[in-house]
Amino acid sequence: MTLLRGLLLPLLLAAALGSLLHFGVGPRVGAYPARIMMDVGVAIILAVSLTIVNGYTGQFSMGHAGFMALGAYAAGTITYYGSLLAWGDCAKQGGFLGVGEWMLVAACLAAGLVAAGAGWFVGLPSLRLRGDYLAIVTLGFGEILRVLLQQTNPQIFAADSLHEATWRQLLPPPVGGAQGFADIPKYANLFWIYVFVAVTVAFAYRLKQSSTGRAMLAIREDEVAAQAMGVNVTRLKVRAFVAAAFFAGVAGGLYAHQSGAILRPVDAGFLRSFDIIIMVVLGGMGSISGAIVAAIILTVLPQALLNLAQYRMVLYALALVLLMIFRPQGLFGVKEIWDLWPRRARRTKP
Repeated sequence: MTLLRGLLLPLLLAAALGSLLHFGVGPRVGAYPARIMMDVGVAIILAVSLTIVNGYTGQFSMGHAGFMALGAYAAGTITYYGSLLAWGDCAKQGGFLGVGEWMLVAACLAAGLVAAGAGWFVGLPSLRLRGDYLAIVTLGFGEILRVLLQQTNPQIFAADSLHEATWRQLLPPPVGGAQGFADIPKYANLFWIYVFVAVTVAFAYRLKQSSTGRAMLAIREDEVAAQAMGVNVTRLKVRAFVAAAFFAGVAGGLYAHQSGAILRPVDAGFLRSFDIIIMVVLGGMGSISGAIVAAIILTVLPQALLNLAQYRMVLYALALVLLMIFRPQGLFGVKEIWDLWPRRARRTKP
């Protein structure tokens, strides 16, 4: 029963949500709204995962897009060159739940592990820092990754060329350099994106309710007091950083396999990280539901203002400024959306 509630039940609910959106909502709304829904799903994973670091432990990471880009390139490399080796081209293989989509799942999990390893490598020495110093270190990680991606080898487009490639063509990886990484198989769909959304949200919620999550929140409120009470501050910070990096890598893998997506080194830059930080701050630091609502708003709003092309960014920025003036703690502050609902007074027995 414990295993069912802890693991199987969330996976079944995630599959049900993904199936509803993929088979019920997606065909009814059309291709363009469905693509926006896919972008919303990726944004939710990024925002909720960054909440684990910036919201739970009170740190300020500015390199989250770097983990996303690392995961995107890792997953894209697995599916693109794996398809070339297995089938001789990068066309989609199989239908729904076919071999190609299971390759996507494996690639996304591998991308998450690669990003988590990078998160551990960056977080272990840097999370002893605080505030602005940590922000500078994480910002530097994203910029270093962007420069390294620009120095990668040109992309290999044919299976014969891949079989005949020398080690100089394979190291550094042939992912296009400054020109970008294209022609990645487009396996991502509403089902798989929202399955991973549900898993990410369930993980963040369970973590927040656990003793480990309570210790992380204690670090956010008063790091010195938490350490005095026996909390291993550095270890929990690293765990939060690694978990957030893992889900950012998964989000990058899903993003790489969306229709029309071309990976470029600029995806690891600080501008993309700022977009994710705005979602977390707008929703409320430490609020999972706030991060979800903010990710939806900040993804849909620019699309809704497309008809006002010359004023779109002005209205978008003005809306953010007004919200920060009248609601500086974010939409939900540190609370969740269900905490704001009026509750009936509970009767207590004498």
